[in-house]
Amino acid sequence: MDMAESFVRITGGSAVSQAREEDEEEDDEEKSRIFSQLKPYCLELLELSQNPKKYASSIPALLHLLRSSPPNSLQPFFDYTLFPFLLLLDAAVDCRSSQNKSESSNYKRVSDKVAEGIVECLEELLKKCHLSSVDQMVVVLKKLTYAALLSPSEASEEFREGVIKCFRALLLNLHRCSNQSCLCKQSLDLPMLLATRDMLIPNGTLKFDLEQGECLLAFLQSEAASAAVGHWLSLLLKAADTEVTRGHRGSANLRIESFLTLRVLVAKVGTADALAFFLPGVVSQFAKVLHISKAMISGAAGSVEAIDQAIRGLAEYLMIVLQDDANLSGLDMYKDDSFGHKSNKYKSTTSFLEELRQLPLKAQSRRMLENVNGESINSVSTKTESGEKSSPNLGKGMGSFHVDRTKVWIQKTSGHVNKLLCATFPYICVYQSKKVRHGLFFAIRGLLLKCNFTLEKSKQLFLECLCALVVDDSEEISAAAQDFMEYLFSASGKHHVEHDIAAIFSRLIEKLPKTVLGSDESLALSHVQQLLTVIYYSGPQFLLHHLQSPVTAARFLDVFALCLSQNSAFTGSLSKLVSTRSSSVGYLPSVDELKGLRIVGDSEVLHSAASSKSSKLTGIHEIGKQHTAEARQANFELPRMPPWFVYVGGQKLYKALAGILRLVGLSLMADYKSEGHLSVITDIPLGYLRKLVLEVRQKEYTKESWQSWYHRTGSGQLLRQASTAVCILNEMIFGISGQAVDAFTRMFQKSKIKGAEFQESDDVSSGGQPHKHKPAVLDESVWKIALQKGSRGHFIDCIGKILHEYLCSEVWELPVDHPSLLMQSGAEVEDITSYFFCDIAMLHQEITLTLFF
Repeated sequence: MDMAESFVRITGGSAVSQAREEDEEEDDEEKSRIFSQLKPYCLELLELSQNPKKYASSIPALLHLLRSSPPNSLQPFFDYTLFPFLLLLDAAVDCRSSQNKSESSNYKRVSDKVAEGIVECLEELLKKCHLSSVDQMVVVLKKLTYAALLSPSEASEEFREGVIKCFRALLLNLHRCSNQSCLCKQSLDLPMLLATRDMLIPNGTLKFDLEQGECLLAFLQSEAASAAVGHWLSLLLKAADTEVTRGHRGSANLRIESFLTLRVLVAKVGTADALAFFLPGVVSQFAKVLHISKAMISGAAGSVEAIDQAIRGLAEYLMIVLQDDANLSGLDMYKDDSFGHKSNKYKSTTSFLEELRQLPLKAQSRRMLENVNGESINSVSTKTESGEKSSPNLGKGMGSFHVDRTKVWIQKTSGHVNKLLCATFPYICVYQSKKVRHGLFFAIRGLLLKCNFTLEKSKQLFLECLCALVVDDSEEISAAAQDFMEYLFSASGKHHVEHDIAAIFSRLIEKLPKTVLGSDESLALSHVQQLLTVIYYSGPQFLLHHLQSPVTAARFLDVFALCLSQNSAFTGSLSKLVSTRSSSVGYLPSVDELKGLRIVGDSEVLHSAASSKSSKLTGIHEIGKQHTAEARQANFELPRMPPWFVYVGGQKLYKALAGILRLVGLSLMADYKSEGHLSVITDIPLGYLRKLVLEVRQKEYTKESWQSWYHRTGSGQLLRQASTAVCILNEMIFGISGQAVDAFTRMFQKSKIKGAEFQESDDVSSGGQPHKHKPAVLDESVWKIALQKGSRGHFIDCIGKILHEYLCSEVWELPVDHPSLLMQSGAEVEDITSYFFCDIAMLHQEITLTLFF
């Protein structure tokens, strides 16, 4: 300050004042120039409102002037310009309203081109100029409300869309006042999950400081404006829904604009008190939008952008009304600083005193708002039941729009919300559009951070959806989901999701066979990927604890045996069976296609032991050697999907199921305390192969024919169970390899965040400033294998035990075709079904895969 004063004394204060005078003169000249250009246009519009024309050249010229003029030059003439706009808007609405037409035929028609041009000019004016009073805002809102009530048969698509844009421009120009105790400070200014592509802050907007003492934003948040807020919520949702009923004639753009404007309205109101009353209707309508999107892929209903806006809008509404901070008092809880912690008592005396300090401020602000707006309530006009215009009190005759958010209300509301979300969110996880899934992620993240307690019933649903998005095909989505998942499992959050993760794990395991063998492959893939993610992020100790008991381990592997079983080969649709089944060639590719020789870790023991066991495998090894280079070039990976699984699902589904089995094997070796447990677990599926060997030996002892043996109760089934068991064993053993660990790292460590921060919202959060967290990176070493001397010995013994059963002579003497059957029996071959040979060949192929990798 001293330096500034010295500068003024040295240079002379007259220079400063002279500069100010020059600036003022320039501003006056600019304003005079703008007014001289506005005046003829406004006079022409006044004439046009009395004598409508089909076209007015002044409207495009006026629009160009409004767009090119700075806000500070337009603001002094806001009222002057607004008046003819509202007159023309009234005339356009009156001549289009069906009710007005039936009452009188004196209305002169305002053409669509003129009407559309007027709302375009009005939008530009509302973008750059602020309203001066509550009365003025009420008048503009009334005019826009009448225009928004016009149906598609009464007004053009461009006109109805322009009216909605005008309303949004009005909302965006409502700013917080300078009074620090005003309730407008609760406004979010912009939607919390606003994406960069939806940035709604117009360039050159004039921000101002209220001098009259009227805060328009506070009035919008007050109970006096609740009727108008509720009406506009209904109008916007109805406008979006109307476009769906019009089928392919419906406008996707109008639907998008409606949802985006509703999000802005909700953000500007921004308080749970003002929005709680309307929650049931708004949420059910959004749920309807998401439900329709499951079946619609075109038209307004199938618009990807509209669905994304609906998802974010639904989440934002719930984040405001059901946010923990605004409702914990009703739940008799207090939120700790850490994620998900709750207690029935306040954490400290300091926090209790801080809450008490806020009470006088809230009460004073409420009284101030009532005094400020006491006389403004009567100025909002509506339409009576007879359709006549009047100016009643906003809330008169409508009752209170306030809801006491008690514990009972929160529990009941969260229960209804959970039902709606459960019916829609799982399907959105597998939606084909990346943009929709991206919006779902931000919605889930926001709801988990803001509504952890109030939406506790939906918490597991959110976590399940998050698990599916962690392995999403989109790198952008999966990386963001992994960042947030690692935050939840970090030191500050893990303690609070362990119970939910355990419950999710049990439920996913229970529903796994029904889902995998169902008709919806996309949902099945999402279900399996959720289970894979839960196991990976929970760590090997979690899985070891579940497999500790032989009973639970057997049940766990039986579930996967059922999912991978050949008995499910024909559960899909007939078209799928025909499209995937080859003609008359064979049941599976020849052994020549087993090109990939990949010796992994200590599993080279398999190769050496196999080569010395049976000369029957010599030809297979020679084929493998010939194609080693070709296999590396083609980058084939072993083990591969079994041939029968093609009728159940695709490669992605099998890869997810195999990933879980690989984590089972990896978990058994990741901890030195589990020495010998691998052998116990592998004995479960290996038991089916041992039973098969015993059955074959008994058949040879009794000299029973192959046809009788295969059709005997249990023998043919056991042959298929043995193939499935070998497939399970292959995946478990392959999981211990370094290649499997690297594959999991690539899948679950796409984003190396190491000190990076993530935001609570997409790009913009409350107040325009993102709230950031710094999650701890999941320790990758938990899945690393350190084979100590003891564990290495157990591993080799386990491999040897498996090889002993795989290379048993009874297994390889099973006939694979009629000639081999003739050689074994030495007698005439009976009519044996081809399924018998197919099942044997599949078993041999699965065992051969083990010998290669």
